[in-house]
Amino acid sequence: MQLDVLWKYMQVDMEADSFETEMRQSPSRQKLLKQRDFLLEQQDNMKRIEGEVSAMTDRLDAVRDEYLRLSDLLAKDKKALDEETPETKEELEKAIESMQRMVDNLSHYEQELQRIKKDSDTRLRQQREIRVQAAKTKMAYDALKKSYDVEFKESSRKLKDLRARTEKEAKGVDPELLERYKWIKQHSTPPMALLMENQCGGCYMQLPSVSLKELRAGEKVVECENCGRIVYVPEDML
Repeated sequence: MQLDVLWKYMQVDMEADSFETEMRQSPSRQKLLKQRDFLLEQQDNMKRIEGEVSAMTDRLDAVRDEYLRLSDLLAKDKKALDEETPETKEELEKAIESMQRMVDNLSHYEQELQRIKKDSDTRLRQQREIRVQAAKTKMAYDALKKSYDVEFKESSRKLKDLRARTEKEAKGVDPELLERYKWIKQHSTPPMALLMENQCGGCYMQLPSVSLKELRAGEKVVECENCGRIVYVPEDML
């Protein structure tokens, strides 16, 4: 009976799928992926910090240039004031007010220069810490990758053997029935379920009497109306 062959095929197919899932979820692979993601994250952090340091350097140069320009201008104004006293009180007050604005601006630029230097030092310290941590993680990653490659090679060989067995079993299944099985597998796994006390062994819903009659007659493939699985009844249970 074709369903007997399909049931046997499913056992090997599910074993291969299960083993492939185990490969993806193996502790060493998960740890390796975690370390890889950490390294990639640190690379992104380094690029971000490098961009921030570059922007700070540009701003530092611009502020320093403006600070020097104002300092030179203030020195010139002071010298001019010392050499030639304004004729009126208003002119004197205007000159003093202008110099005071420059002094205030210089004070502001001094504070900004200190802040930029402090932020830059912080970023450079972060870069050093990231490099040290990334180097340690890279060493651990390389060591784990070496052992995982051996594990993966052995697992891949086993999976290949299981898939070969699956293909061998598939040769005995009617192609149309096999396609139906694969379509059901996309939304219900496993795609087949045993009949258990007049219930679908996949979703445990009661089967209609008409479906039960068709199953026991063995004349057609019966799918569960609830989950869509192919319901299977071994010959010794018919």
